[in-house]
Amino acid sequence: MRNKILMYLFIFSLLFIVFIYVNDKRILDSKQEKIDYLQNKLNEAEADQINTEDVVGTEDYFNLENNEDAITYFEKKDIDTKDLILKIEDAIISKNSADEDNPLVPQAGMEGNMRINKIKVLNHKWIIADFTDGTYWGEVFLGYEVAENGEINFYPEKSFLYPLN
Repeated sequence: MRNKILMYLFIFSLLFIVFIYVNDKRILDSKQEKIDYLQNKLNEAEADQINTEDVVGTEDYFNLENNEDAITYFEKKDIDTKDLILKIEDAIISKNSADEDNPLVPQAGMEGNMRINKIKVLNHKWIIADFTDGTYWGEVFLGYEVAENGEINFYPEKSFLYPLN
């Protein structure tokens, strides 16, 4: 009787060990599949981030500070581009006044006076600026020239107002 109990206990233990082995193997395989899946997602995300950084680098190209051709144009005229950008921004913002529209904005203010808020110097000839009267807003594309005496002349090229919804 004792031998039979030990034999049944041995067989039961053997079956239990096989069950645990199969169950743990299944769990480990599913975890490994999940790790592989997440690793692939991470690799894809890294690749997308690298592509996004390339796009951002392209966007920065349209900026006077990063445009080598435009910088060379001003260097030939002995003009410092860092000071020039500040000078351009000051000249445009100084045209904002409390009682009339900015003369560089070809749109008349409907709810107040049109004022230029943001400015981006694209290169050695063009500027884009954002304007608003508090309710309506739009953008203006400006051309500019720097005269020999350092005076900056602005020419509104195109502009538009965003429609109200």
